[in-house]
Amino acid sequence: MMLLRVIVSPQEIRRVTLQEVPPSVDELCVVLGNTLGLRGKFLLQFEDPDFGNELCNLTDIKDLPTERATLKVLFTFSEPVSDSTLDTASLSSQNSASPSSQNSASPEPPSSGDSSEWPDHFVISDFSHDVEFQLRVANDAYAKDGAVTVISKSVKSEILDRLADSITRITCYPTKDNLESVAKALVAKHPCLREPGSGKGWYCWRFSLIFKMGNYRQRMMAAGCPEVLVNKRKRKGNTKPVKKAKKGEIHYLPEPPDGQSTVKSEKDRETMLLEVQKREPDLHLLDELMTATFSQRRQEIIGDEPLISAVKGRWPALFSERQLSAEFSRIVTKDLLESFLDGLDALVPGVLQMYGEAAASGRRVRLSSVLSCLQKEDTNQNKRAAVLLGLPCYLAEDSSDIIRMCDAHGETLDVLMSGMQVGMLIGHEGPLHDAFPLDVFNVALVVEEKIILHDLRDVSTGFAMLLGAIYCLNLKYPRNMKYSFEFLQRVVMNIKPDQCSARIHGLRNKMLRYRM
Repeated sequence: MMLLRVIVSPQEIRRVTLQEVPPSVDELCVVLGNTLGLRGKFLLQFEDPDFGNELCNLTDIKDLPTERATLKVLFTFSEPVSDSTLDTASLSSQNSASPSSQNSASPEPPSSGDSSEWPDHFVISDFSHDVEFQLRVANDAYAKDGAVTVISKSVKSEILDRLADSITRITCYPTKDNLESVAKALVAKHPCLREPGSGKGWYCWRFSLIFKMGNYRQRMMAAGCPEVLVNKRKRKGNTKPVKKAKKGEIHYLPEPPDGQSTVKSEKDRETMLLEVQKREPDLHLLDELMTATFSQRRQEIIGDEPLISAVKGRWPALFSERQLSAEFSRIVTKDLLESFLDGLDALVPGVLQMYGEAAASGRRVRLSSVLSCLQKEDTNQNKRAAVLLGLPCYLAEDSSDIIRMCDAHGETLDVLMSGMQVGMLIGHEGPLHDAFPLDVFNVALVVEEKIILHDLRDVSTGFAMLLGAIYCLNLKYPRNMKYSFEFLQRVVMNIKPDQCSARIHGLRNKMLRYRM
């Protein structure tokens, strides 16, 4: 047993008792994260007795003093887009830096703990002292003769409640695989809880967790948790459609950071409105303001589902390549453009080979014209464009209402954007004789027949920003290209790749065979 004094912040110093010392620093971080509800990445420092109890970074678990130790939690930040964009995996644990000095004491609604990525190994936290004592005795009996214990209804209820609380600190909507990992971890830590009638020993625990999480979400809804409230089913008098997080969002509906009240967020938003009107706005100031108001913006976009014109009116700073990338990073914790291009470049050779075989077999005639463009100018940019623009053709999807070519001296924008709910205009000079233009001068994004972003440099950047806009504005994938966008999400961006449809799963397996 080990007693820890954990300094989370000057205002929060916690006492933690560990029955067993984890074998590594990483596992200790997981234990503390689950026990204390810490979100985001952090490192640990400890008071080193060899240096007069001065703080030193903990890199080896053997450096910890025995029996008692004092640890300090230091949250880390990442800057994938700008110098001042916070890694919002730790948004809720930090006081956001914001230019507004006024602080309101208005209470915020309860939160689920702001979803984070599911851990590779779920750590079962300690239960109450009496339950731990009963389990310890039962585990000793199991070690002697393999006898499993029959727990009372109250003990099982407490175990499930504690597990549900730990799960909700990560996500309110765990998958069956997530709950399976929890059940496995529970039985591994307390083998006396194994089910004698189950070959796996944890099958019924997973089902119990499924029902418990449903009940737990009902309790959170009654408490006013915004992430659960926004996903409640339609009831009498509530006919507004509500969308669920289905695209692998990590921070789908985050709670405001500490000290960021609704009044303060609104003052920050008004400051942003003034800043974006300047000829040369302060980009770093906008980064800080966008980070501070992230929670309010998500509440409005997801909860109210406003028209794009209303979103642009209230949050004009969002509609730039820099801020779309930063917002996507806050939601998914991935760098938008870098992840997209790296994933795309790794797939280009295999995908082009698939296109060539499909075109040669006569199954996809339009792919022949896409590939013929590369014979004229075989650059890396054109290879990327060929893969992206040929994808709906290969998947037998109609992209005419989503991707349109735009001659600089041709039809007016109003005509070109007619009927485009979510899409992209690719601008080129002169008449188009090929499947796609080899010389692109402008790419623009369109939502609800309005241009939300333009002057993008190439087709691949346009696709990346369009995917980012869908996440940032909480839009559905266009129905006519739903498989193409699913491919971009799960295969190119590697976001929730294990949950892809059978069609995309088969396509990914086929590509992997080409790469072998």
